[in-house]
Amino acid sequence: MQNEPFIPTIRSVGLNGLLVTFGDTASDEANRAAIAFRSAVDAQNWPEVSESSSTLVSAFFRVDLAEYGFDGLKDKLDGVLAAHDWTTAELPAGRTLWTIPAVFGGDRAPQLAEAAEAAGLSVAQAEADLTSTRLRVLTLGFAPGQPYLGTLGEAWNIPRQVGLSPNIPAGALVAAVRQICLFTKDTPTGWRHVGQSAFACFRPRSDTPFPLSPGDEVQFTAVTEQELARIEVHNADGAGGALREVLE
Repeated sequence: MQNEPFIPTIRSVGLNGLLVTFGDTASDEANRAAIAFRSAVDAQNWPEVSESSSTLVSAFFRVDLAEYGFDGLKDKLDGVLAAHDWTTAELPAGRTLWTIPAVFGGDRAPQLAEAAEAAGLSVAQAEADLTSTRLRVLTLGFAPGQPYLGTLGEAWNIPRQVGLSPNIPAGALVAAVRQICLFTKDTPTGWRHVGQSAFACFRPRSDTPFPLSPGDEVQFTAVTEQELARIEVHNADGAGGALREVLE
């Protein structure tokens, strides 16, 4: 029996706003819907909505529900929901493709072989997957500007480690559950450290402190440890040698 399609739900989050959810589990389709729907509502410029954000499967709209009633806003959101099948909607124009250099394996990313084994791949196959798959910024979270990137092939549905690696550096690419997380800062993690970049996801002194946004795309390209070291020496802007292209 096929699973029934998920029916989007709208609920209040206390008096802080409304959450529109497109799936009960993370999927490309639910994430696409959340990003596209948020963009469509933002384009309406409703005065009641002071802020919006998206998660892996939901879009949140900050509304003072003590001032604006829930039912009226729900009706407006229902109207936008009915306009499209948001799971197949086009992602908004003006997104960015980032091509980010990274080292895979070796001393700088010592858990690539372990992750490859968990995925049933050779190290070479694992690196090829990680550098050939264009990944979407699914959401930002856990630390300022930190992206969750997806979605890798089914082989990469590998579990988190049982224990924690005590301190994985900023710029690390860590893998689990078909996703890559690109670390904003040094942190412990149960995800496996498969790559290392010099890309700064949080740039507090920049006009754009969060260079990545949900819906952006990321392509990693392999460099040697020596090349990464050279990039790190000349990385005042935090771009880590990345190339930026605006998507139409």
